[in-house]
Amino acid sequence: MSDALLLVDIQHDFMPGGALAVPQGDEVVPVANRLQPCFDLVVATQDWHPPGHGSFASQHPGRKPFDVIELNGLEQILWPDHCVQGTRGAELVPELDQSRIARVFRKGTDPGIDSYSGFFDNGHKQATGLGDYLRDRGVNTVYLVGLAEDVCVMYTALDARRLGFQVRVVREGTRPVNAQPGDAARAEQRMTEAGVAFVSAESIVAERA
Repeated sequence: MSDALLLVDIQHDFMPGGALAVPQGDEVVPVANRLQPCFDLVVATQDWHPPGHGSFASQHPGRKPFDVIELNGLEQILWPDHCVQGTRGAELVPELDQSRIARVFRKGTDPGIDSYSGFFDNGHKQATGLGDYLRDRGVNTVYLVGLAEDVCVMYTALDARRLGFQVRVVREGTRPVNAQPGDAARAEQRMTEAGVAFVSAESIVAERA
């Protein structure tokens, strides 16, 4: 096995109408479903915050979502309460085919530090186990689909590159939140500079038909 499909945070709260909605976020679901049969290994990440997480604006009086603060020595964007453990908002959406998902890696579980990447928390102090899991299965290339392009997808892609994986982001399979204008373009530039490639779902399906 040499590659894997990684589904990033395809959860209710990131869908239109969710607590931290990504515009057109629901459009990634059919792409994820279409691509899963093309891969022998499919894994997923899940934002899984305890109530009162330090990244929530509600925990900082006088602050509002998308303000930027320092949280335990790291720059932190404040978010609406989202993907709280055990709530519907944290669940993977039912439209997502979950029958092929070999394992779900949860992140953001430490109340004092956020975790955008599927591999590490934002301080790179704790690993989720995803990197070792992929390595143990002989994976050298990961294909990313999910939300949001300019946050969790980007940081997952960058950490995958740091760990030595080849990374392909599926263009149709991700959408940005664009908390600040231009975030999506900056994210694509950062990923490209790190050696991440962007590919189309059509090309994957065609080459694996």
